[in-house]
Amino acid sequence: MDGIVDIYMPDFKYWTPEASRKYLKSTRYPDAAIIAIREMQRQVGHLVFGPDGLAKRGLLVRHLVMPGCLDETRQIFRFLAKEISPDTYVNIMDQYHPAGKVSALKYSEINRCTRPQEIDQAYALAVAAGLHRFDK
Repeated sequence: MDGIVDIYMPDFKYWTPEASRKYLKSTRYPDAAIIAIREMQRQVGHLVFGPDGLAKRGLLVRHLVMPGCLDETRQIFRFLAKEISPDTYVNIMDQYHPAGKVSALKYSEINRCTRPQEIDQAYALAVAAGLHRFDK
């Protein structure tokens, strides 16, 4: 896709193979996300906006904050700040809503929406990691 794609918007939800195995049914997700995000950054660089405020080129990483999973969030933000760039643009998403197979019986720990304090803490973790480009 090098030279074809102007803007990449990958999701990065879980850092550990354990969480990925449990919720995404694959222990390979974190490694695949790391490899893909590094390559995307190499291809398009930092997110750049035009005078009209619209994104023109670059990488924008989306992170859906999951209930009770702020350790995953912390590690993802550390990776982005240290191994990609502190200038990485991150969309910290707060819209998780349990649905589908998420139930009190199977995944009770994520059978709720994220709490406002978890979202506030996610932003604090982003800043603590050294990130500074995200929507508020």
